[in-house]
Amino acid sequence: MDGLAVPSHGFKLLSGLANRPLAEEIGRQLGVDLCKLTLTRFSDGEIFVRIDENVRGNDVFIVQSTNAPAENIMEVLLLIDAAKRASAARVTVVMPYYGYARQDRKDQPRVAIGAKLMANMIVGAGADRVLSIDFHQHQLQGFFDIPVDHLYAMPVLTSHFKKKTLKDVVIVAPDVGSAKMARGFAKRLDASLAIIDKRRPRANVSEVVNVVGEVEGRDCILADDMIDTAGTITEAAHALKRLGANDIYACATHALLSGPAIQRLQDSPIKEVAVTDTIKLPPERHIEKLTILSVGELLSKAIRYTHAEQSVSSLFD
Repeated sequence: MDGLAVPSHGFKLLSGLANRPLAEEIGRQLGVDLCKLTLTRFSDGEIFVRIDENVRGNDVFIVQSTNAPAENIMEVLLLIDAAKRASAARVTVVMPYYGYARQDRKDQPRVAIGAKLMANMIVGAGADRVLSIDFHQHQLQGFFDIPVDHLYAMPVLTSHFKKKTLKDVVIVAPDVGSAKMARGFAKRLDASLAIIDKRRPRANVSEVVNVVGEVEGRDCILADDMIDTAGTITEAAHALKRLGANDIYACATHALLSGPAIQRLQDSPIKEVAVTDTIKLPPERHIEKLTILSVGELLSKAIRYTHAEQSVSSLFD
């Protein structure tokens, strides 16, 4: 915490209900308490938000991931609006996980571009800045007409694997889309790179066609930005085992772990799955194979630098 603490004057840290533990960890790292809020529902389920402290002229940071349910989105929009109407000097939305990011293009007839709609709503509600980690596609930064600080969880994940004694490590991209991220991992861990050629006949269904790279007798780390139903990552793990890979690990920034994900991970040859706490997981999804690493320190540094009008580019390394 040395060098991280920020003066409480002129600075407010707010949190919705999506990931309160992470917001509290960020507060601990910064040496500030979360701003007092009233966040309740009317009897019909409508969300009510009130900021119970004076934020006039303050630099306000709102911590809220926008994963399902959709109430998480409404909470952050109402918090932004409440802060702006309370005369906050600046409102920064800290979204550890940017939901709807996979709907980033019109790849079928008559579909919505949900990622752009999300950006429009956040800007329209009055946000002055957005801070997030590992967008599904980097070009999502261009969907916003306000400054965006796009951070990477890679240093958090790679430092975890550096502590292990791994043999002839190869970083495996479970599909072509994650190849750039895997290349970054390989560079940091001084490892080689392999890429899995995958076909996706329909949403949440994937088939491994080929593996490009040498994996036989080597420890493999599957690296991706998110694990949703875990179909991609577990199919990749089975394919690596068939090709004679040694120990197989997996890592991802965002642990959605929906539907059959937990059972698939349990049944897979993956030895450990390292994820971050950008999304709050219920206790029933905390399995022995799962290691949850905190991005609280990373986000607290970004918040501190933003509040002090300092560059956050050092956090991109």
